[in-house]
This record gives sequence, structure tokens and C-alpha cells, in this order.
Amino acid sequence: MTWWPIALIGAGVGFFAGLFGAGGSAVGTPLLHATGVPAFVALASPLPAAVPVALAASGAYWERGYVDRRTLLWSIAIGIPATVGGALLTPYVGGPVLVRITEGVIAAIGVRLAAFPREPQERTEEAGAFRVRLIAVAAVVGVFSGLLANSGGFLLTPLYLIVLRLPIKRALATSLAVSAALAVPGTITHWALGHIDWLIVLVYTAPAVPAAYLGARLAIRSNPDWLTRTYGVVLALLASGLLIFRN
Repeated sequence: MTWWPIALIGAGVGFFAGLFGAGGSAVGTPLLHATGVPAFVALASPLPAAVPVALAASGAYWERGYVDRRTLLWSIAIGIPATVGGALLTPYVGGPVLVRITEGVIAAIGVRLAAFPREPQERTEEAGAFRVRLIAVAAVVGVFSGLLANSGGFLLTPLYLIVLRLPIKRALATSLAVSAALAVPGTITHWALGHIDWLIVLVYTAPAVPAAYLGARLAIRSNPDWLTRTYGVVLALLASGLLIFRN
């Protein structure tokens, strides 16, 4: 196996993760699979890297007070058990099918955010109504996180934007912090199932961590509408290209 493409993917995904508020494993999965990494290994091996990548990027946001602590705590409390449940379902769904699902979801989210990038205005509402929507988001993301072997950030950021109407930088920051937590139970479960290649993890992670921090610093200095639109365009193009390439 040639290792430099894996390191290059790690650097690119790390920067993407820091810039767009995701642990990066959802994007890493189809890219690794495209280089010849077996489907289940491509699904699970980027997951351990999501922990240090997300922590490195979220640290840059945390220093500036962008992390929404209420959303963070509820997302972790609901998302962790949902992640374990989703991971346990993985052996019952074919690896290639899971990769396709990942690409399809990424493409759909990308189109939505590219078409409607406007920064939402925060609104006052009853705490109970917000909590119900937050619990629903955390549960859905947790199941997908475990099932698709990723840290959930690729869904958290757009759902925080669309469903919870968080401002883009707060959504990015909180998504990264939650992603780091959700990646832990998924990593343990997939390790027990024998899906993780730790050499791939090492080669992938080494360049990803510093790249994630640089991406986060750039996002903090960027225009919110630009961030949202660029996020959507990149996701849509990447996922659509991978879907076409494999047809």
C-alpha cells in the first residue's frame, strides 16, 4: 500500500474539518476507499483520528467563546448511547452500501447549504421547544455516527444551522466539541469489531491535527455567509464526484 495518499488525505480532511466544523471522518471514508482501502477499514479507520482533530480545531473556537455549552451537553448525553447503538448495527449493512449512504447524505446537505447560505437570526423561544429539537438532532446524528463510523460533525453542523438555527461559527465550534466526544464510543466499538487499521490511523492523523487547527483559525476570521456557502459547495462537489467516479 502507498502511504503518501493517505497522509495527503489526512492533511486535507484535517484542514476541512477545522474550517467547516466536523471531525472529518465522513469525508475521509470515501476518499480512503477511493485509494483502495477496503470498505469497512475506510469506514472505521478515520474515526480515531477525529478525536485529536476535533479537539485541536475546537480549541481555537473555545478560546473565543463560540462553543454553545447547552447544546454541547445535551448532544453528548443523547448522542453517545445513540452512537453505540448505530455502531452495533454496522455488521448487518454491507460496507459499500454504507460508503454510498455517506456520499449521498453529504451531497444532499451540501446542495441545501450552498443554495441557502444566509446566517440565521437567533430567536427567543421556550426552552422546552428548543430542547425537543436538540434531542432529536442528537439522537439522529448519534445513530448515523455509529452506523457510518464517523464522529457526526458532517451532520451536526448543518442540523445545528437548519434545525436549531445557531449562527454559523457557534454551530462549527459546538459541532467540533461534540464530534470529539461521539468519536470515542464509535472508535471503541469498531475496534472491538476489528474494523480499524491502526497504521492507517497513524499516517492519516499525523498531518491532520495541525491542519485542523489552521483551518479553524481561518474560519474564525471568515465571513459567515462565505463559510456556509463554501461549506455547501465543497461538500456537494466532493460527494457528487465520488458517486460518479464509482458508477
